[in-house]
Amino acid sequence: MNPYNKLASLLDNRMSGHAASAVSGLHAELGTMTAGGLKLDRFKHEIADYYVADWMAKLHLPSFSLTGTVSGLNSGGVPVAGQATFAFAEAGVEDVRMEFQHGLKPGDRVLAIPIDDGNDAVILCKVVK
Repeated sequence: MNPYNKLASLLDNRMSGHAASAVSGLHAELGTMTAGGLKLDRFKHEIADYYVADWMAKLHLPSFSLTGTVSGLNSGGVPVAGQATFAFAEAGVEDVRMEFQHGLKPGDRVLAIPIDDGNDAVILCKVVK
């Protein structure tokens, strides 16, 4: 038997236990954006100063084409105008920042985690039905 497998298994079990205890008590809940901040469903006070999660992701774009209007100059400097179809190959874009804080409006439903005994909250995402 490989002694490193047993050590790796033991470390994995211990780290899983520590991670679980670190997030225990952090229960996500629904809330509603208001004109003055965030109102969680199970907390009677509005939270005016809340946090919003900052997500980084890799964006995968399938191949697609778009038709649009073209205007400009050709290589000889002659004006060109008309319709054209632009074809885009499949691509991936690293480190895309998903910022939805500025898109949150009063009435929007959000998923949040209360922190600091409910005095603050971290909004994880907007929730739609």
